[in-house]
Amino acid sequence: MRLALLGVGLIGGSFAAALRAAGAVQEVVGCDLDPGALAAALRRGILTQTAGDVADAVRGADLVVVATPVGATRAVFAAMAGSLSPEAIITDVGSTKSSVIEDARTALGPRFSHFVPAHPIAGSERTGVEHADASMFSGRLAVLTPTPGTDEQAVAAVESLWLAAGARTERLSAETHDRIFAAVSHLPHLLAFALVEMIAGAADAQLKLAHAGAGFRDFTRIAASNPQLWRDVCLANRAHLARELHSYRARLETLQRLLDAEDGVALEAVFARAAAMRRVSDEDASG
Repeated sequence: MRLALLGVGLIGGSFAAALRAAGAVQEVVGCDLDPGALAAALRRGILTQTAGDVADAVRGADLVVVATPVGATRAVFAAMAGSLSPEAIITDVGSTKSSVIEDARTALGPRFSHFVPAHPIAGSERTGVEHADASMFSGRLAVLTPTPGTDEQAVAAVESLWLAAGARTERLSAETHDRIFAAVSHLPHLLAFALVEMIAGAADAQLKLAHAGAGFRDFTRIAASNPQLWRDVCLANRAHLARELHSYRARLETLQRLLDAEDGVALEAVFARAAAMRRVSDEDASG
C-alpha cells in the first residue's frame, strides 16, 4: 500500500510510523512546507520519499492522510482533487470534524464519498515529526465521523488501519464529536493558554513562574502546544467552544461569589463534587 502523508508532523508522522511498523503500508510519500520536517522524517525511516507538492504526493496513492492544521484543509483538498487515483481513500486526523467535512465536500466533489473523517485521541504538547512515536496510538481511541454518503468499504478500510496502529475505534456524528471535544479538549487548551498568558503578563511573572509547582505544570502543560494548530481548532469549532466557555465563566462567577461571601461550606461542596467525578473518571479510564 502506498500512503501519501500531507503534513509531516507529530500525529501524521506517528500514524505513518505505526502503519509501517505493522506492515500495513510499504511506501510513504511525504509533503510538507517545511523541508526540515521532510528531512527528519526521511532520516527516521517514516517516509520512503518526498513530493514537491500535494498533487505529486497523492498521485498513485492508495491512502491519503491529511495531517495539516484544520485551517489548511480546504486548500489541501482542492490541490489533490484532480490527481487522486480512482480508488484512493482519503482521511484526516483533525481535532474538529464538521468544518473539515464541509471543506472536503466543497473541494473533492464526487470523490467526497471516499473521504473518511477521523480524529485520534492521542498526542503530546511536543510538536514536530522528530517526536513521532509508532506506539502513540496503542490502546487509544480513534473516532471516525463518516457522513451518510461515505462509502462503507472506505470506512472499514480506515478502521482497519487504526486497529493496525494499535488503536480502538468508535463512530460518532461530526456534530456530536465537535460538541464533546469542545468541552473536554478545546476548552482546556483555551484555559491553559489563557492562564499562562495572564501570568506571563504580570509584573512579577518570573517570580511566580519560579515558584510554580506540579499543579501549575500539570494544568498548563498543554499551553506548550502548537499555537497555529490550536488557533485553527478554536476558530473551526467556535460555536460549540463559545457555549462551553460561557458555561465555564458562569461557574467561575459562582466561585467568585462564594469567595467574596467567605462561604467555605458551599465552596467545599463544589470541590467535593468535582473531586468525586474526577475519581470516577480515573477509575473508568483504568478499568
